Amino acid sequence: MLETLIFDYTIYAPLQIQNTLDYQLLSSEDIPHIIYNTPKPVSPLKIFFLPIKENVVRQPPAFRPGIIIGCPACDLQAIDILDKIYLNEPFTDTYYKQRRENTILIGTDCHSQLPHCHCTTYGTTPCPDKHADILLSAIDDELILVPKTEKGIQLTEQLKELSSPSEEILSRLRITRNTIEKELNKQNKELPNYPETGQLIKNSDNHIWKKYARTCVSCGACATICPTCTCFLLVDRPGFEKVRQMDACQLPGFARIAAGEDQLGNRSVRFKNRYLCKYVWKSENLNSIACTGCGRCIETCIGNINKNELFMEIKGNEIK
Repeated sequence: MLETLIFDYTIYAPLQIQNTLDYQLLSSEDIPHIIYNTPKPVSPLKIFFLPIKENVVRQPPAFRPGIIIGCPACDLQAIDILDKIYLNEPFTDTYYKQRRENTILIGTDCHSQLPHCHCTTYGTTPCPDKHADILLSAIDDELILVPKTEKGIQLTEQLKELSSPSEEILSRLRITRNTIEKELNKQNKELPNYPETGQLIKNSDNHIWKKYARTCVSCGACATICPTCTCFLLVDRPGFEKVRQMDACQLPGFARIAAGEDQLGNRSVRFKNRYLCKYVWKSENLNSIACTGCGRCIETCIGNINKNELFMEIKGNEIK
C-alpha cells in the first residue's frame, strides 16, 4: 500500500538508526523497517510544521502532500496548542496552515513505555484521541487502520486491500492499551497532575529553583525538543527578508531589551519562568496543556535535570 502512495506523497515514518528512533523520509527500501507502536521518535512532530528557520515574507511554496506515520499521542496532543497559536484568526500563520492542511497524520498508540514517559499524569492516554487523521495499531502481523477525519477517510478509500480486523485482534488491542495505561499510572503515581503542578510552581519558594538550576548550562535543548514550545526570533535581512528562527527561553539574553535590561538574566529565575509558562500561563490563556508528558526534556538535558523529580520534591515539601 505504501509503495502505491510513495509516488504521490512525501512520507515520513519512524526508523531505527543505530540506537535512535526518529522520523526518516521513506523510500521503498525502508518500508519493511518501519517501527510501529514504539515510543517515541527523537524529534517532536512540530518540526514538520515549524521549521527551525524560514523566510516568512515570501509567497509560501507549493507544499507536496505529506503523510507522517507513527505520531505518538503526546505529540498529537501538542498539536492542540500549536493550532490555537498559529491558526488563530485573524493572525493565521499561512505557512503553518498550508503544512497542516497538506499533511495526513497517522497516529500510533504506544505498546510500551520509556522511563520518563508520563502522558497519563497530564490526562493524555497512550492511544491518540485527537488530531490523528488515521489511527494505526500493529498486532502481530496485522495492521489496524481506523480513519478519524475526512482526510483519513479519503486516504483509506485509496487502499483497496483493507479488510475488517477480527474481534480477537481487537480484544487483544484493548488489553494491550489497558495494560500500558496501568503501567504508566503505576510508574508515575507520585507525580502531581497538571493543575496541581501549576499550583505547586506558583507557591514554591526560590531556593528549590536555585538548587535545580545549578547544573543548567542554558543550552536551550529542553525548549527546542519540546513538542509545545515554539518561541522564535524575527531577524531582518537585506532584500526585505524577514527570517523566523527558533528561539529558546533558557538561552541567555532571551528576554534582554533596550539598554541591556533583562528580567530573566538570572539563571534560576529563567529556569522557573519556563515552568510557569508551561503549567500556568499557557493553560490559562489558551485553555490547553503545554506539557504532554513526553519526557524529551529530561532525556536531552545536559545538566541531568529531571523536572519530575523537581515537582515531586516541591510536592513533598508542601506535605511536610
